Amino acid sequence: MNGYIRQTESFGTVDGPGIRLVVFFQGCPLRCKFCHNPETWKIGDGTEMSAEEILELYNKNKAFYSKGGITATGGEPLLQIDFLTELFQKAKKTGIHTCLDTSGIVFNRFNSENLQKTEKLLKFTDLVMLDIKHIDPEKHKALTGMSNENVLDFAKFVSEKGVKMTIRHVVVPNWTDEAEDLRALGRFIGGLKSVKTLDVLPYHTLGVHKYAELGISYPLDGVPQTSQEAAIKAKEQILKGIKEIRV
Repeated sequence: MNGYIRQTESFGTVDGPGIRLVVFFQGCPLRCKFCHNPETWKIGDGTEMSAEEILELYNKNKAFYSKGGITATGGEPLLQIDFLTELFQKAKKTGIHTCLDTSGIVFNRFNSENLQKTEKLLKFTDLVMLDIKHIDPEKHKALTGMSNENVLDFAKFVSEKGVKMTIRHVVVPNWTDEAEDLRALGRFIGGLKSVKTLDVLPYHTLGVHKYAELGISYPLDGVPQTSQEAAIKAKEQILKGIKEIRV
């Protein structure tokens, strides 16, 4: 089985614990206005690679990954769940730490085939890094093009299975930074049992040049980058919501 891969990064340090081989899966159904990887959107594009080829890349630098592992990101890795499962299953056989960076958007608890495949994948997944773009379904749709129903249900499912989670939230000025929305996000996170880390990230414009190269208009043109101070304040609001549930 082959997967469609956009690129790999040999020494990733922000995509899970330790130094990691980061695999960017091709294809994504979301159109997030702040996406910095628009080149990964198109489904069926990219370079075909086998799990063995990816593990060979890992083994070339194995000494550097002793406290790291492999991270599948994108794009949306769950679009290629069969290949992803094969990769993680083979990685786990050799003791490699596996991390899934996902939006959870394609999860469907009410589709028995999807449910079974997701359950199997999670058996070989050490950490899920879940991006929750917005807690409000309508605002999420305005920001990404789709509702967050599947995203939030995926978070609940991962929690039910006891798989460790990191929740990520990007703070975009006038889009994802309202105090009540942040506290509501915190209340949702507070009900999840397997969340170990909360990453609140400032919005940046480092990927803007890619839109120009692809001939695509940048949706947030003119929106300023978020300061580190603003991201810290946003995290404080989320933590307030978590405490409301966990007190």
